[in-house]
Amino acid sequence: MPHQDPPVPEHGRILVADDEPHIRRILATFLEASGFVVDQASDGSVALELLRGPNPYAMALLDIMMPDRTGLDVLEATRLLPHRAGLPIVILTAKGQDADREAAFALGADEFITKPFSPKKLLARVHELLKLP
Repeated sequence: MPHQDPPVPEHGRILVADDEPHIRRILATFLEASGFVVDQASDGSVALELLRGPNPYAMALLDIMMPDRTGLDVLEATRLLPHRAGLPIVILTAKGQDADREAAFALGADEFITKPFSPKKLLARVHELLKLP
């Protein structure tokens, strides 16, 4: 059998950072089925390390409440990285307080979604932000 390279993702690579394994699994399953490659991080430090690296991300989905660094910390640090300046970032949170929403948008978030959320609606919003059909 001839060697085959892994398929090139149709829509690019997305970082999913959430400390809840089942949330990461649900998001990864939906995104991969929709043509994305998904990198996963279980805490803010790993997420920021991945975003500082060379992988070409199309988007990042960040939970607010994570160990080491919060999603808002990662968002703020990411906005200072020249190669990630225009990266669409969606904040996911179980605590949908106005102060968190305001802070997320003040730091440059593109969207703020509270848990529980519909994976189909989130996927539709990802497609809108990335201008995909």
